[in-house]
Amino acid sequence: MIGRNQIGRGEEFRLGCEVFLASPPRWFHTARLGLLANQASVNKSLQSVKELALAAGGRLSCIFSPQHGYYSEKQANMIQSSDWRDPDTGIPVVSLYSESREPPAEALEAIDVLLIDLQDIGTRVYTYTATMGLCLEAAARSGVKAVVLDRPNPINGTEIEGNVVEPAFRSFVGRYPVPMRHGLTAGEFARFVCAAADVDCDLDVVSMKGWRRGCQFDELGLHWVYPSPNMPTWETALLYPGMVLLEGTNISEGRGTTMPFQLFGAPFLNRRGFMEELKKRGLEGVTFRPVVYEPAFDKYKRQACFGFQIHITDKERFKPYRMGLNLLQALGITHPDLFKWLDPPYEYELEKLPIDILIGSDAVRRRVEQGQDIGKIEWSWEQQLGEYREKREACLLYAE
Repeated sequence: MIGRNQIGRGEEFRLGCEVFLASPPRWFHTARLGLLANQASVNKSLQSVKELALAAGGRLSCIFSPQHGYYSEKQANMIQSSDWRDPDTGIPVVSLYSESREPPAEALEAIDVLLIDLQDIGTRVYTYTATMGLCLEAAARSGVKAVVLDRPNPINGTEIEGNVVEPAFRSFVGRYPVPMRHGLTAGEFARFVCAAADVDCDLDVVSMKGWRRGCQFDELGLHWVYPSPNMPTWETALLYPGMVLLEGTNISEGRGTTMPFQLFGAPFLNRRGFMEELKKRGLEGVTFRPVVYEPAFDKYKRQACFGFQIHITDKERFKPYRMGLNLLQALGITHPDLFKWLDPPYEYELEKLPIDILIGSDAVRRRVEQGQDIGKIEWSWEQQLGEYREKREACLLYAE
């Protein structure tokens, strides 16, 4: 299951959950099973892995849910209760975004195997990989076997962008030493966690069939099921590695609208001046259309925000993290007295700036503030990325 998968170009695409349930291992019918999943954990026909596992005779004893809840109903930073039962099955559900962010020992004592089936979006700060990693760490301590049912990286598994998290800025949105856009599937990320964090977990990864590293989600013939409330489309996922940086600023990233991370703006934003600055930067594969919008919640609730909708015009040439850094710098240049970094706290961090936690470094933010060329800033972390690529190589499961 965990060897490199040499995939033929003509092979029918199948998700890891479909491969697994087509021929379950012997222990599937006798082991006590836990399942880390949410409502996006479905097969190609949109049937939930939870229901499919039960129908196949699995002894599902516990469900673990990541941030946003099992039904992806919770907005960002909303703590979920951990003492409820799934209304469809009566199975207890343990939230891994509550007082604790790793499975409690008593929950792991009640299972023999933890199945993990989460749709990641290929960006470090999206917390599902951190939750998976914490589960692997806890499973290693408890002697529980972990099995990842793999899913595609929706923004492809070849492109890598951004700086690697510095140890001093390690957090729940940057627990492992990867760049912002890591180029791994969930299963590959699990293998990386075990290798990079020295997690001695009994891990199996059930590989997909027919997936190639260069594929983006819209090429797979799958329905997009939103894995969290503000990830309504796969295109949102492609914008997210750059647009998530606005969470560390006083600029709205579109939360509270029907197009989060596709819209950005503020009541004070000078669109003409901003666009004049942005055009100098030669961003490829993307265009910006002026809009006015009113968020229903979050930043600038019920206030008119002057800003832009982002349209991806060439997904092959588009570099979202590069765009995000350029947006930050252009905002600072055109609005020196109005554009601000948000103050702490962020997640559990009470002292560091939220933008530094998101970036995983304070040096990058300082270089942006100083007006350094974004290309030169990117070049400054090339050695980091070279080292990351070497470590990543041993964890890859799929051909290009």
